Amino acid sequence: MKNIIYTAITIGLMSIPASCKEEKPMDMSKEAKPMMHSMETVEIKKSNPKVELKLAGELIPDQETALFAKIPGYVKKINADIGSYVSAGQVLMVLDAPEIQSQAANAKSKWQAQEAIYAATRSNYDRMYRANETKGAIAKDALDQITARKLSDQAQVNAAKSAYRELQDINQYLVIRAPFSGIITERSVDLGAYVGPNGGAPLMVIQNTSKLRLSLSVPEASVQYLKTGDTISFRINAMPEKSFKARISRKSGSLDVKLRSEKIEADFINHSRELKPFMIAESVIPLQNQEATFFIPRSALVESNMGIYIIRNEGGKTRFVPVKKGRVLNDMIEVFGELTEGDKIIKKGNEEILEGSLIK
Repeated sequence: MKNIIYTAITIGLMSIPASCKEEKPMDMSKEAKPMMHSMETVEIKKSNPKVELKLAGELIPDQETALFAKIPGYVKKINADIGSYVSAGQVLMVLDAPEIQSQAANAKSKWQAQEAIYAATRSNYDRMYRANETKGAIAKDALDQITARKLSDQAQVNAAKSAYRELQDINQYLVIRAPFSGIITERSVDLGAYVGPNGGAPLMVIQNTSKLRLSLSVPEASVQYLKTGDTISFRINAMPEKSFKARISRKSGSLDVKLRSEKIEADFINHSRELKPFMIAESVIPLQNQEATFFIPRSALVESNMGIYIIRNEGGKTRFVPVKKGRVLNDMIEVFGELTEGDKIIKKGNEEILEGSLIK
């Protein structure tokens, strides 16, 4: 039995080298070749199309003023109400302040009294001045006294007159007038109501709706393409079938810190008054550069952890070209970088394509 076991082990050991000799060693002389990819390329060239920027804006009145009472009083008369169209200078409301009128009457009486005193003093002065023409008729001290009294009484007259006019000016504040032509949009008081400078709510609010301002916040990247005088088309959600146009009249000249945008205003002449202040407007702004730039297919742009780039075909190999994004036009996007007209780029770029890969 032992002979049989020894014989089997010997045969097994002899078979191992034989099996190893049958395996062929790897051919290390052959080097790995880079993979060749079949990728569609497009030739780029410069163009200068108009790119539409869509923004939501708000219509605001050209002028809006809240009217308050400058002095305390009671509402005596109301000549306009909500929805009334008024002209500049028109009387909107009359207040009543009996104490102011009493003070004005008292000041006028004092003025008239001082006028009478001054008239008597001036008459005495004139007589003494004529008598002084005769040498030695009037003492010099007497003439000096009457002159001083005349000047004092004249000053008293001027002071009384100023006090009366001041009360008259205050009395004019009892009449509330329209500062400009427009429509009354708010009225918060009724007849007999007590009002004053610390009343809180305004007596009335007037808006000029014949001209509206379209207020927009333009993103930082698009600010450079807009200038004063450009035309903006917009629609109102309440009237989607109609299109309106406004002209850019003002630019703030500074960016909002939070929104990183510049505020612009476009004037719209609202002749028919069909548009109302504070309506939401969907605007379309055409953006056009001063010179031609490169627009490429959006699929050619690669955005990854390595940055933003496109893949250019250079001598049959791929090369990454860093770029910066600009305006977007449908399925095209504006890019800036080290590009030349006639360059061929991969139409459908992705992160899986390695730099230096061969292109069929």
